[in-house]
Amino acid sequence: MTERYGLIGRSLSHSFSQDYFRKKFAAEKSDAVYENFELERADELPALCAAHPDLNGLNVTVPYKEAVMSFIDETDPVAAAVGAVNTIAFRGGRKVGFNTDVIGFRESIKPFLTHGTERALILGTGGASKAVAYVLRRLGIVAFFVSRNPRGSDTIGYGTLTPEAVRSCLLIVNTTPLGTAPRTEEMPELPYDALTPNHLLYDLVYNPAETAFMREGKLRGATVVNGLSMLKIQAEASLRIWREGR
Repeated sequence: MTERYGLIGRSLSHSFSQDYFRKKFAAEKSDAVYENFELERADELPALCAAHPDLNGLNVTVPYKEAVMSFIDETDPVAAAVGAVNTIAFRGGRKVGFNTDVIGFRESIKPFLTHGTERALILGTGGASKAVAYVLRRLGIVAFFVSRNPRGSDTIGYGTLTPEAVRSCLLIVNTTPLGTAPRTEEMPELPYDALTPNHLLYDLVYNPAETAFMREGKLRGATVVNGLSMLKIQAEASLRIWREGR
């Protein structure tokens, strides 16, 4: 029986996943299929599953990584701790949620971390930001969210983010879509002049390969990394869950 997978989200025309898996399946000489399913709302998931009962697995992208949790039957402990799901496996008629952003971010950032990295700023508060925060805290790094609508003691507003705060946080992770093609000149509002060669700027955006956010860091000597490696690692982790159950 043909393996059938897909991606749910909104505005998927620039998605990485479909092209990645199609090339992978072609290289395997497999007849597996991967499709994009654009949903207007997360609550359309049950109807999608009913219309495609032969689905083996789904990836979940913005803006549904959190909302989709209300429409699945079971959640892996890591995904439950994160509070977001980006991978769904179909097992015995049940939809089981996982979070492979965790392994993708953890394994892709590890080579760039130094022993001096103690504090981090996470730009954005969506589903991907929760996986980033989960990883950083387990690595012993104190993480603060930066949001347009700050809530809670661990969240800072962009308007109140000072150069001193930027200088004290040597890791800055952009989890927002700002800078994604075609709007490549957009970037988070930061006091970029506070960046130093000791900073690491990690952008979950991968298209373009160098975002405006990364470029500003590079101009000031910072190390910059985009999200392509994270995407590849999490994609492979999703496939292992679908095919091997792990």
